[in-house]
Amino acid sequence: MPRTTTYTQWIALPPERLWAVLGDPARWPDWNPAVTAVTLHAAPGVGVTGDYLPRGRVNEAVHGRLAAPFTIATFVPERELTLEQPEPAGLMRLRWTLTPRDGGTELAQRLTFSGGSAALARKVVGQLLQTDAHTCFARLARLAGLRPVEDALTVVIAGGTGALGRTLAADLTCRGQRVRILTRRAVPELPYAQFEWDGRSVGEWVTALRNPGRTAVINLAGKLVDCRPTARNVAELRRSRVDSTQALVDASKTLERPIDYWVQASTTAIWADAGEIRCTETTPLPDPGLPQMTGVAEPWERAFQGEGGGAGANATHWTILRTSIVLDPDAPAMKRLVSLTKAGLGGSVGPGTQWFSWIHLDDWLGIVRAALGLDPTVELPNGIVVAATDFPVRNRELMAALRRQLRRPWSPPTPAAALAIGAVFLRTDAALGLTGRHATSEVLRQAGFRFRYPTLDEALTDLLPERVNKGK
Repeated sequence: MPRTTTYTQWIALPPERLWAVLGDPARWPDWNPAVTAVTLHAAPGVGVTGDYLPRGRVNEAVHGRLAAPFTIATFVPERELTLEQPEPAGLMRLRWTLTPRDGGTELAQRLTFSGGSAALARKVVGQLLQTDAHTCFARLARLAGLRPVEDALTVVIAGGTGALGRTLAADLTCRGQRVRILTRRAVPELPYAQFEWDGRSVGEWVTALRNPGRTAVINLAGKLVDCRPTARNVAELRRSRVDSTQALVDASKTLERPIDYWVQASTTAIWADAGEIRCTETTPLPDPGLPQMTGVAEPWERAFQGEGGGAGANATHWTILRTSIVLDPDAPAMKRLVSLTKAGLGGSVGPGTQWFSWIHLDDWLGIVRAALGLDPTVELPNGIVVAATDFPVRNRELMAALRRQLRRPWSPPTPAAALAIGAVFLRTDAALGLTGRHATSEVLRQAGFRFRYPTLDEALTDLLPERVNKGK
């Protein structure tokens, strides 16, 4: 049965401005680097055919020689454009829609594969066309003439080349904010100003923080936690977070005026394996806790706050964002859960009673915007904020929901011993699956923040590929 994957983004432009770019398929390569060339056989309109070349030497050679032309199936100016590309034993259908919303436009990209080759085409072509979709939307917005709003923040994102950082940078850009990236190695294809740093010391990159207008810092820098919990790896996890945070704090103290908004990343894993404790912003930390969790997150937060417990950073408004698992279809954790479930390994892990606290990507972005003062309906106080929905689930409920969404049958539980052995071969940490915590936010509740996806089923329905009826 056909499946559709959808990406959406609100952009601070009217539909007609976006359509000036989107409505001309020949400009597709200008905003999506996965496409190297498009040739139309006539002016855009329903029934017009054309050819496109996907990026990559092999893809270009095979597709350019063997693929049939695509056809424009729908063409509604300022509203909708659909391309249908024949695939061997199947069809790719790519649709973009523009919907006026809240003073801007919601852009949706829906990619559907059908037929006998759907699974293979989705894996090869689909992943290519959807890579870094939100950054593509930011490029499209800029080509359509989007510029920073009059009172725009200059948002400096440390760790902005990671998956979460890229999505955040695109979201802020599409909303008219000015984005700068601190990175150890510049990524040429990213459409943002980039400043190289070593993540350890103050250097020339501090100029990114010196702006005539309002400035914000979002610190996401740090090594991924998906590694074996050896003493060496734990030390590297801690060092990558503490050193980069300390460098930012030291840099802020060289400025003539404070940073206006600072969002400091942290994690709900700071509570390690919390059992049945209901964790909120005021819950004490375990002593000592697991070294790869509490032992990393506690000094990470302390590097920002300083030894006195207040903000060591030179910032007026600040938030320590203890983030739970972010449900994002492009994140490694989500991809692993989905692939295991599809492979028939979607049973509960260990006892299955461990708590799983989570948040949908869109809600995480909303919390960050609130922490930057960009949501007029939500005002967050300085301090710790837990980024997690009000409805954590147990591991067995998580796996059951994944099986339900992916149409997979019941799977036997994975014993803790088997997970520990598998973690060695996968070079990951078994504790990531065997521990858990029930974490929710009292601060967000009191501030009136409303989750767009409060329940797990709502979140997974939005994030996972949607089954499409043949007549749809």
